Amino acid sequence: MTSVAIANIGELVGWADDRPVRHGAGLVLSDGVVAWVGDTADLPAADEVVDAEGRAVIPGFVDSHTHLVFAGDRAQEFTARMAGERYAAGGIRTTVAATRAAGEEELTRLATGRLAELRSQGTTTVEIKSGYGLDTDTEELLLRVASRLTPETTFLGAHVVPEGWTADAYVDLVTGEMLERCAPHARWIDVFCETGAFDADAARTVLTAGIAAGLQPRIHANQLGHGPGVQLACELGAAAADHCTYLSDADVAALADSGVVAGLLPGVEFSTRHPYPDGRRLLAAGVRIAIATDCNPGTSYTSSMPFCIALAVREMGLTPTEALHAATAGGAASLRRTDVGHLGIGARADLVILDAPSHVHLAYRPGVPLVHRVITTPHSDKL
Repeated sequence: MTSVAIANIGELVGWADDRPVRHGAGLVLSDGVVAWVGDTADLPAADEVVDAEGRAVIPGFVDSHTHLVFAGDRAQEFTARMAGERYAAGGIRTTVAATRAAGEEELTRLATGRLAELRSQGTTTVEIKSGYGLDTDTEELLLRVASRLTPETTFLGAHVVPEGWTADAYVDLVTGEMLERCAPHARWIDVFCETGAFDADAARTVLTAGIAAGLQPRIHANQLGHGPGVQLACELGAAAADHCTYLSDADVAALADSGVVAGLLPGVEFSTRHPYPDGRRLLAAGVRIAIATDCNPGTSYTSSMPFCIALAVREMGLTPTEALHAATAGGAASLRRTDVGHLGIGARADLVILDAPSHVHLAYRPGVPLVHRVITTPHSDKL
């Protein structure tokens, strides 16, 4: 067993109940977990010592919503939106065509490259969805690729209805043969509950079938307008309702009462010009929130959690500390994980040393590469 001590931490953001932020701190990592937290002056001996030299140390980011396995891009669609066109769900089919045309080797290469981008910017745990196959063979392929990169894989066969299908016939496929083939490669089941995608009845059918197959539910909800997605998430006990761009007071109350995590994806609003969700409103109501990149080719082609943190502070009303919490501990809650997203005793030894004295610089210096070093232990996330 090799132990590593992190000494001279200027600011340690570990989210411990007694001292969530410490100064002049030290850490000891041993056997892949945090073994000791305290003042640098009391740092125990270790096999290796890393001198943080007054830098800030934070938990590795937990990116709880991505679509990393795809081919092609939609730069022309982005250009059109910036010229004033409004986003609609149908653009997904463009990526489906490119993804179906790519082979397993190419999809693996592309996804691995995107994963490296996330890692270089401080992400140490990531969720990856399928959804760009929309046929049984390709959806299974996407999940096979994703499952080699992370244990947090999500079956999103119900992304949109493919061309040539009725909604009812496609839901039958998703909840039948496709689910049977894909479930062994997934932990989660998801559905895009939105105008232009799947209505409440179809979404409920998809999620309940996934639950019966042993998958845990999450949902794309209330992205393009007020709709039933959030209420359905609360009804079914989903781990997360992601997007939450358009929320009624009843939606906010349901999220607070149910404990469903509201996943905020600020890169989407940046790219689509929809209004940003009001994070302050959610926190004031007692809703647990997560921040994720939603890295995908159509509506949020970013792999940068620091960028999303800066947007959440500037556009969603969060403080820098609240935004960092949402991007770490909040993401862990969205994935129902207790071993990541914090640096308490027993947490997985995943952390980021920032080239800055404080986590506030993540929002204060947007676009600046502030990750000095990422430390993570070998585990089933291939990050």
